[in-house]
Amino acid sequence: MSERLRLMAVHAHPDDESSKGAATMVRYVSEGAEVLVVTLTGGEAGSILNPAMDRPEILENIAEVRRKEMDAARQILGVRQEFSGFVDSGLPEGDPLPPLPDGCFAVQPLDVASEPLVRSVRSFRPHVMLTYDEQGGYPHPDHIMTHKVSVEAFEAAGDPERYPGTGEPWQPLKLYYHVSFTRERFEVIAAMLEERGLENPYAEWIERMKDREPPKWEITTRVRCDEHFETRDRALIAHATQIDPNGFWFAVPMDIQREAWPTEDYHLARSVIDTEVPEDDLFAGIRETVRA
Repeated sequence: MSERLRLMAVHAHPDDESSKGAATMVRYVSEGAEVLVVTLTGGEAGSILNPAMDRPEILENIAEVRRKEMDAARQILGVRQEFSGFVDSGLPEGDPLPPLPDGCFAVQPLDVASEPLVRSVRSFRPHVMLTYDEQGGYPHPDHIMTHKVSVEAFEAAGDPERYPGTGEPWQPLKLYYHVSFTRERFEVIAAMLEERGLENPYAEWIERMKDREPPKWEITTRVRCDEHFETRDRALIAHATQIDPNGFWFAVPMDIQREAWPTEDYHLARSVIDTEVPEDDLFAGIRETVRA
Protein backbone atom coordinates (compact mmCIF):
# COMPACT_ATOMS: atom_id res chain seq x y z
CA MET A 1 0.00 0.00 0.00
CA SER A 2 1.34 3.43 -0.91
CA GLU A 3 2.10 5.98 1.82
CA ARG A 4 -0.01 9.14 1.73
CA LEU A 5 1.74 12.03 0.06
CA ARG A 6 2.35 15.05 2.31
CA LEU A 7 2.55 18.71 1.36
CA MET A 8 3.56 21.56 3.68
CA ALA A 9 2.83 25.18 2.75
CA VAL A 10 4.75 27.76 4.81
CA HIS A 11 3.21 31.23 5.06
CA ALA A 12 3.86 34.47 6.90
CA HIS A 13 0.34 35.52 7.95
CA PRO A 14 -3.24 34.25 8.09
CA ASP A 15 -4.81 34.79 4.62
CA ASP A 16 -1.53 34.20 2.72
CA GLU A 17 -2.44 30.52 2.35
CA SER A 18 -5.71 31.44 0.63
CA SER A 19 -4.21 33.93 -1.84
CA LYS A 20 -1.21 31.79 -2.86
CA GLY A 21 -1.53 28.12 -3.76
CA ALA A 22 -4.93 27.52 -2.19
CA ALA A 23 -6.51 25.75 -5.16
CA THR A 24 -3.40 23.57 -5.45
CA MET A 25 -3.81 22.47 -1.84
CA VAL A 26 -7.49 21.70 -2.35
CA ARG A 27 -6.66 19.61 -5.40
CA TYR A 28 -4.17 17.50 -3.49
CA VAL A 29 -6.49 17.10 -0.51
CA SER A 30 -9.18 15.87 -2.92
CA GLU A 31 -6.68 13.31 -4.24
CA GLY A 32 -5.95 11.98 -0.76
CA ALA A 33 -2.78 13.85 0.18
CA GLU A 34 -2.19 15.28 3.64
CA VAL A 35 -1.67 19.05 3.60
CA LEU A 36 -0.38 21.19 6.46
CA VAL A 37 -0.29 24.99 6.43
CA VAL A 38 2.28 26.46 8.81
CA THR A 39 1.51 30.11 9.61
CA LEU A 40 4.57 31.72 11.13
CA THR A 41 2.93 34.83 12.66
CA GLY A 42 -0.48 35.69 13.98
CA GLY A 43 -1.07 38.65 11.67
CA GLU A 44 -1.46 40.95 14.67
CA ALA A 45 -0.11 44.00 12.81
CA GLY A 46 -2.29 43.61 9.75
CA SER A 47 -4.55 46.45 8.70
CA ILE A 48 -8.30 45.98 8.27
CA LEU A 49 -8.71 46.01 4.49
CA ASN A 50 -12.44 45.28 4.28
CA PRO A 51 -14.49 48.42 5.05
CA ALA A 52 -17.34 46.31 6.44
CA MET A 53 -15.00 45.01 9.18
CA ASP A 54 -13.40 48.33 10.08
CA ARG A 55 -14.92 48.60 13.53
CA PRO A 56 -13.28 49.40 16.89
CA GLU A 57 -14.14 46.05 18.50
CA ILE A 58 -12.53 44.21 15.57
CA LEU A 59 -9.33 46.26 15.71
CA GLU A 60 -9.09 45.84 19.49
CA ASN A 61 -9.23 42.03 19.13
CA ILE A 62 -7.46 41.66 15.79
CA ALA A 63 -5.24 38.75 16.86
CA GLU A 64 -8.18 36.66 18.06
CA VAL A 65 -10.29 37.61 15.04
CA ARG A 66 -7.57 36.60 12.61
CA ARG A 67 -7.13 33.24 14.33
CA LYS A 68 -10.84 32.57 13.95
CA GLU A 69 -10.67 33.60 10.29
CA MET A 70 -7.76 31.24 9.78
CA ASP A 71 -9.70 28.38 11.32
CA ALA A 72 -12.65 29.04 9.03
CA ALA A 73 -10.40 29.13 5.96
CA ARG A 74 -8.63 25.94 7.07
CA GLN A 75 -11.92 24.10 7.24
CA ILE A 76 -12.95 25.32 3.78
CA LEU A 77 -9.63 24.22 2.27
CA GLY A 78 -9.70 20.88 4.10
CA VAL A 79 -6.14 21.26 5.40
CA ARG A 80 -4.44 21.06 8.76
CA GLN A 81 -2.96 24.28 10.09
CA GLU A 82 -0.68 25.38 12.90
CA PHE A 83 0.80 28.66 14.12
CA SER A 84 4.51 28.92 14.90
CA GLY A 85 3.88 31.63 17.49
CA PHE A 86 5.85 34.61 16.20
CA VAL A 87 4.60 38.20 16.27
CA ASP A 88 3.73 39.96 13.01
CA SER A 89 6.39 42.53 12.09
CA GLY A 90 4.05 44.88 10.25
CA LEU A 91 4.88 46.61 6.97
CA PRO A 92 7.10 49.63 7.68
CA GLU A 93 6.29 52.81 5.77
CA GLY A 94 8.00 56.17 5.51
CA ASP A 95 11.26 57.70 4.34
CA PRO A 96 13.43 56.70 6.00
CA LEU A 97 11.75 53.46 7.00
CA PRO A 98 11.20 53.12 10.75
CA PRO A 99 12.86 50.24 12.61
CA LEU A 100 10.92 47.03 13.02
CA PRO A 101 9.33 46.41 16.44
CA ASP A 102 11.44 44.69 19.08
CA GLY A 103 10.78 40.97 19.28
CA CYS A 104 8.87 40.68 16.02
CA PHE A 105 9.38 37.77 13.64
CA ALA A 106 11.58 39.53 11.07
CA VAL A 107 14.25 40.55 13.62
CA GLN A 108 14.70 37.09 15.14
CA PRO A 109 18.05 35.32 14.70
CA LEU A 110 17.74 32.74 11.93
CA ASP A 111 18.11 29.75 14.24
CA VAL A 112 15.45 31.07 16.63
CA ALA A 113 13.04 31.85 13.77
CA SER A 114 13.66 28.47 12.13
CA GLU A 115 13.46 26.12 15.10
CA PRO A 116 9.64 25.84 15.24
CA LEU A 117 9.50 25.13 11.51
CA VAL A 118 12.21 22.48 11.76
CA ARG A 119 10.15 20.91 14.54
CA SER A 120 7.04 20.99 12.32
CA VAL A 121 8.92 19.44 9.37
CA ARG A 122 10.23 16.63 11.54
CA SER A 123 6.79 15.99 12.99
CA PHE A 124 4.71 16.21 9.78
CA ARG A 125 7.41 14.76 7.46
CA PRO A 126 6.41 16.53 4.23
CA HIS A 127 7.58 15.22 0.89
CA VAL A 128 7.11 18.69 -0.64
CA MET A 129 7.37 22.20 0.83
CA LEU A 130 5.97 25.45 -0.62
CA THR A 131 7.28 28.90 0.28
CA TYR A 132 8.17 32.34 -1.14
CA ASP A 133 11.27 33.37 -3.07
CA GLU A 134 14.01 35.51 -1.51
CA GLN A 135 12.01 38.68 -2.23
CA GLY A 136 9.08 37.25 -0.32
CA GLY A 137 6.77 37.46 -3.32
CA TYR A 138 6.68 41.13 -2.35
CA PRO A 139 9.08 42.83 0.05
CA HIS A 140 7.24 42.44 3.33
CA PRO A 141 9.80 41.70 6.08
CA ASP A 142 7.82 38.69 7.32
CA HIS A 143 7.62 37.22 3.81
CA ILE A 144 11.37 37.62 3.33
CA MET A 145 12.02 35.96 6.69
CA THR A 146 9.56 33.19 5.76
CA HIS A 147 11.74 32.44 2.74
CA LYS A 148 14.86 32.30 4.91
CA VAL A 149 13.42 29.97 7.54
CA SER A 150 11.79 27.72 4.91
CA VAL A 151 15.12 27.20 3.14
CA GLU A 152 16.85 26.69 6.49
CA ALA A 153 14.28 24.09 7.57
CA PHE A 154 14.44 22.28 4.23
CA GLU A 155 18.22 22.02 4.48
CA ALA A 156 18.49 21.36 8.22
CA ALA A 157 15.59 19.07 9.11
CA GLY A 158 17.29 15.98 7.70
CA ASP A 159 20.58 16.58 9.53
CA PRO A 160 20.67 14.87 12.94
CA GLU A 161 23.42 17.25 14.09
CA ARG A 162 21.26 20.33 13.66
CA TYR A 163 18.44 21.58 15.88
CA PRO A 164 18.74 18.85 18.53
CA GLY A 165 15.62 18.19 20.55
CA THR A 166 13.19 19.00 17.73
CA GLY A 167 12.37 15.43 16.69
CA GLU A 168 13.71 12.69 14.47
CA PRO A 169 15.42 13.96 11.30
CA TRP A 170 13.35 14.15 8.13
CA GLN A 171 14.49 15.32 4.70
CA PRO A 172 11.80 16.85 2.47
CA LEU A 173 12.33 15.94 -1.17
CA LYS A 174 11.34 19.12 -3.03
CA LEU A 175 11.05 22.84 -2.25
CA TYR A 176 9.01 25.17 -4.45
CA TYR A 177 8.56 28.93 -4.64
CA HIS A 178 5.19 30.43 -5.53
CA VAL A 179 5.17 32.28 -8.86
CA SER A 180 1.69 33.64 -8.43
CA PHE A 181 1.21 37.11 -9.85
CA THR A 182 3.02 37.29 -13.15
CA ARG A 183 2.38 40.02 -15.70
CA GLU A 184 1.82 37.34 -18.34
CA ARG A 185 -1.08 35.87 -16.37
CA PHE A 186 -2.82 39.23 -16.00
CA GLU A 187 -2.27 40.08 -19.67
CA VAL A 188 -3.81 36.80 -20.82
CA ILE A 189 -6.86 37.40 -18.63
CA ALA A 190 -7.06 41.02 -19.84
CA ALA A 191 -7.02 39.92 -23.48
CA MET A 192 -9.90 37.52 -22.90
CA LEU A 193 -11.89 40.20 -21.09
CA GLU A 194 -11.35 42.55 -24.04
CA GLU A 195 -12.47 39.88 -26.52
CA ARG A 196 -15.74 39.59 -24.61
CA GLY A 197 -16.24 43.33 -24.25
CA LEU A 198 -15.77 43.28 -20.48
CA GLU A 199 -13.98 45.80 -18.28
CA ASN A 200 -10.44 44.88 -17.25
CA PRO A 201 -9.98 45.42 -13.48
CA TYR A 202 -6.26 44.72 -13.85
CA ALA A 203 -5.48 47.57 -16.31
CA GLU A 204 -3.84 49.83 -13.74
CA TRP A 205 -1.92 46.96 -12.18
CA ILE A 206 -0.57 45.80 -15.57
CA GLU A 207 0.54 49.36 -16.34
CA ARG A 208 2.45 49.56 -13.05
CA MET A 209 4.08 46.18 -13.68
CA LYS A 210 5.64 47.41 -16.94
CA ASP A 211 8.29 49.28 -14.96
CA ARG A 212 9.16 46.32 -12.76
CA GLU A 213 11.89 43.79 -13.30
CA PRO A 214 10.58 40.52 -14.74
CA PRO A 215 10.34 37.65 -12.24
CA LYS A 216 13.70 36.15 -11.39
CA TRP A 217 12.34 32.64 -11.20
CA GLU A 218 10.93 30.86 -14.22
CA ILE A 219 7.80 28.77 -13.91
CA THR A 220 8.91 25.14 -13.84
CA THR A 221 5.67 23.61 -12.58
CA ARG A 222 2.08 24.38 -13.54
CA VAL A 223 -0.52 22.62 -11.42
CA ARG A 224 -3.98 22.50 -13.00
CA CYS A 225 -6.52 23.27 -10.30
CA ASP A 226 -9.20 25.43 -11.94
CA GLU A 227 -12.04 23.23 -10.67
CA HIS A 228 -11.04 24.36 -7.15
CA PHE A 229 -10.96 28.14 -7.78
CA GLU A 230 -14.34 28.63 -6.16
CA THR A 231 -13.16 26.90 -2.98
CA ARG A 232 -10.06 29.10 -3.02
CA ASP A 233 -12.29 32.19 -3.19
CA ARG A 234 -14.49 30.99 -0.31
CA ALA A 235 -11.36 30.54 1.80
CA LEU A 236 -10.18 34.03 0.89
CA ILE A 237 -13.52 35.54 1.85
CA ALA A 238 -13.29 33.77 5.22
CA HIS A 239 -10.45 36.20 6.01
CA ALA A 240 -13.04 38.93 6.34
CA THR A 241 -10.76 41.57 7.86
CA GLN A 242 -8.40 41.29 4.92
CA ILE A 243 -10.62 40.62 1.92
CA ASP A 244 -13.50 42.69 0.58
CA PRO A 245 -15.88 40.23 -1.14
CA ASN A 246 -16.90 43.05 -3.49
CA GLY A 247 -13.31 43.95 -4.29
CA PHE A 248 -10.59 43.50 -6.84
CA TRP A 249 -9.90 39.79 -6.28
CA PHE A 250 -13.35 38.72 -7.46
CA ALA A 251 -13.96 41.08 -10.38
CA VAL A 252 -13.16 38.61 -13.19
CA PRO A 253 -15.88 36.04 -14.04
CA MET A 254 -14.95 32.54 -12.94
CA ASP A 255 -15.32 31.02 -16.42
CA ILE A 256 -12.75 33.47 -17.78
CA GLN A 257 -10.33 32.73 -14.93
CA ARG A 258 -10.59 29.01 -15.63
CA GLU A 259 -10.20 29.29 -19.37
CA ALA A 260 -7.47 31.93 -19.41
CA TRP A 261 -5.18 30.55 -16.71
CA PRO A 262 -6.29 27.23 -15.17
CA THR A 263 -3.08 26.60 -13.21
CA GLU A 264 -1.24 27.77 -10.13
CA ASP A 265 2.44 28.12 -10.86
CA TYR A 266 5.69 27.36 -9.09
CA HIS A 267 9.46 27.32 -9.40
CA LEU A 268 11.27 24.16 -8.31
CA ALA A 269 14.00 25.67 -6.15
CA ARG A 270 15.52 22.54 -4.61
CA SER A 271 15.14 18.83 -5.15
CA VAL A 272 16.98 15.88 -3.66
CA ILE A 273 15.40 13.46 -6.16
CA ASP A 274 15.56 13.24 -9.92
CA THR A 275 12.77 15.05 -11.71
CA GLU A 276 12.40 16.66 -15.10
CA VAL A 277 11.00 20.13 -15.71
CA PRO A 278 8.63 21.40 -16.86
CA GLU A 279 6.26 19.56 -14.52
CA ASP A 280 2.50 19.50 -13.98
CA ASP A 281 2.60 17.93 -10.51
CA LEU A 282 4.36 18.97 -7.29
CA PHE A 283 4.80 15.28 -6.51
CA ALA A 284 6.40 14.45 -9.87
CA GLY A 285 9.22 11.99 -9.24
CA ILE A 286 7.87 11.24 -5.76
CA ARG A 287 4.67 9.29 -6.41
CA GLU A 288 6.61 6.40 -7.87
CA THR A 289 9.09 6.18 -4.99
CA VAL A 290 7.01 6.72 -1.85
CA ARG A 291 6.06 3.45 -0.18
CA ALA A 292 4.73 2.59 3.24
